[in-house]
Amino acid sequence: MKVVFFGTPKFAVPTLDKLLSHPKFEVVAVITQPDKPKGRGKQLISPPVKSFAMSHNLPVLQPQRLKKDTDILIQLQASSADVFVVVAYGQILSSQILDIPILGCINIHGSILPQYRGAAPIQWSICDGKQETGITTMLMDAGMDTGAILLMEKTTIGLLDNAHDVAERLASLGADLLIETLVRLEQGKIKAITQDDTAATYASLIKKEDYQLDWSQTAITIHNRIRGFYPSCVTGFRHQSLKVMSTVPIGSSYWNLLPPRLQGLERKIPDLSILSGTTGEIVKIVKGVGAIVQTGEGLLLLQQLQVAGKRPLSGWDFVNGMRLQVGEILG
Repeated sequence: MKVVFFGTPKFAVPTLDKLLSHPKFEVVAVITQPDKPKGRGKQLISPPVKSFAMSHNLPVLQPQRLKKDTDILIQLQASSADVFVVVAYGQILSSQILDIPILGCINIHGSILPQYRGAAPIQWSICDGKQETGITTMLMDAGMDTGAILLMEKTTIGLLDNAHDVAERLASLGADLLIETLVRLEQGKIKAITQDDTAATYASLIKKEDYQLDWSQTAITIHNRIRGFYPSCVTGFRHQSLKVMSTVPIGSSYWNLLPPRLQGLERKIPDLSILSGTTGEIVKIVKGVGAIVQTGEGLLLLQQLQVAGKRPLSGWDFVNGMRLQVGEILG
């Protein structure tokens, strides 16, 4: 089966790898986003999919605007591909492109469709406090993640899982599910299911303001935002920017949900019931662990942080390095 692969970030690499290692498939071309300048030197950096594809001697195409590129369209039409596979490519495919392959265009989407259609399904599902997500393969149409569902695989989201953790798990699940989808599709053993548009929710592009923490919100709301938008959430601290990369919600509702390495926290905070302060205030420092901050409702342990221009620190190293004191305010 001849395949043209569309993808850009690290999330898409396991699927491309799986296609290359399977004897049934031949990847005839890879379409990915253009190289982008990064860092202070603005050096052009290749997308992960391009780097992987070139290491396997695959032809790579990087159109600036896929829908406007007639040369790419001609090459796709001449590819004789049976199917196009799309994984987090980042550009919209025109109806002309969607109509080219015999078996259609198959998309891998990081949610349980029709929930979280759109650009950032993994991040928003965690931010919203969902305890379950999944991967969906679907037949692409002209809409935004509105095509008929082919196969689906679900997975749980743990209390401390962040967007990177879940993305890695879904990328692996998606690679396997894509192979199963293509094999069964060719055999005529999949019945495509139309999505229920009335049940649809949307995961919009993440904006800079989404990273800003509001300590007047509940502890679990702040915690979910930090891990959903990992590692980018920020707050103010001593008149500079502080990145809060990892937290742990504190209290009886959460002890049993914590991993073994944190099970001893309950014993280290015997005075939990009497801790209180204004929103964003450091109300306790736990020796060897880190600082606890008061939110609008509930407490959060600061587990990993990064001062602007510095390397990330554990909660306890941050306390020592900054000589943090009870009563200091974040935000």
